[in-house]
Amino acid sequence: MPDSAARVVVSGSSGLIGRALVASLRADGVEVTRLVRREAEAQGEVSWDPQRTPLDPSVLAGARAVVALGGASIGRFPWTRRYKHELVWSRLAPTQALAAAVRALGDEAPSFVSASAVGYYPTQPAVPGERLTEQSRRGESFLADLCGEWEVAARGAGPLARVALLRTAPVVHAEGVLKPLTTLTRFGLSGPIGRGTQAWPWISLDDEVRAIRHVIDSDLDGPVNLTGPTRATANDLGFALARRMNRPFLLRAPAWGLRLALGRDAADALLLSDMNVVPERLEASGFAFRHPTVEDAVAAAVPAG
Repeated sequence: MPDSAARVVVSGSSGLIGRALVASLRADGVEVTRLVRREAEAQGEVSWDPQRTPLDPSVLAGARAVVALGGASIGRFPWTRRYKHELVWSRLAPTQALAAAVRALGDEAPSFVSASAVGYYPTQPAVPGERLTEQSRRGESFLADLCGEWEVAARGAGPLARVALLRTAPVVHAEGVLKPLTTLTRFGLSGPIGRGTQAWPWISLDDEVRAIRHVIDSDLDGPVNLTGPTRATANDLGFALARRMNRPFLLRAPAWGLRLALGRDAADALLLSDMNVVPERLEASGFAFRHPTVEDAVAAAVPAG
C-alpha cells in the first residue's frame, strides 16, 4: 500500500484467501476492518447480515478499498438445485449489499474489489489452445452464468466507484484445489483426470494475495485474471503433487466416472474443462509472479514427502 495508514474493508475474511489477505495487510501496518456474520468480538470487526439488513455506508467511509470475497464452496457435491441456489445467493447477496453501500458514498466511495472466477469463460475452447484473456467471451455453463451475475452485482457500485473484478483460478494450496487430490495421492490413487491433457487454470495462494494487493495499489478496474502465467494441464498439477509426495501417478479417472460421481455440471466445469486463462492485465501492469509455474506453486504448498 502506498499509505501505511490506509484502511481496507474485507468480507469473506474467514476463508482461505481472506485469512491470508488480512494477515498480509496487517503485517504491513494496514488497518483492516473485517465484516463478520456473527457478533463482533474483536477490534476491527463489524457484524453484518447481508441477506437481511443493508450495510451502513459509514462502515466503508474513509477506506482505500473494499474487498469482497467468500461464497459457498463450489467443491461441495452434488450440485443439487438447492445447492446451486446457495452457490448463487451466497455470492450475490453480500456483493449487492456492499455495492449499495459503496454507491451511497458517491464521490467518496472506496475502490470496490470483488471476487469472480475463471468459471466466467467457456469450459472448452473454440480453438484448441485458445488463450482466454479478460476480453474473451463469457461461457454458457452454470458457473459462467453465476460469474456473470456476480460481476453485474459488483458493478452496482455505480459509475463513481472504481470496480475491479477478480477472475480467480483455483488456488494451489492444501485447503484449495489440492485438498481432494492430496488424499488420493497419499493412498497411491492419483492419476490422469479424464484425458489429463486439458488446461487447468491455477495460482498459488501467495500470488493470489499479492495480486489482490497489486490490483488495489495499481488502481486497476474491470476484469482482471488472477491466474498463474504458465499454462499447466491436469496431468502437470497431478504429477507435480505426486512427485512432491513421492507417490505414484498411475490410476486414470475416466470422464464418465467423474460425471457419474459428481454430476455432469460439476465434473465438466471443475475437472474436465480445458481453459487456458492468462493473466494479461496483471502482467501488463507490471505484476511479477513469485511462483511462475504450477510446480513452483505445489512445492510452496506441500512439504516434500
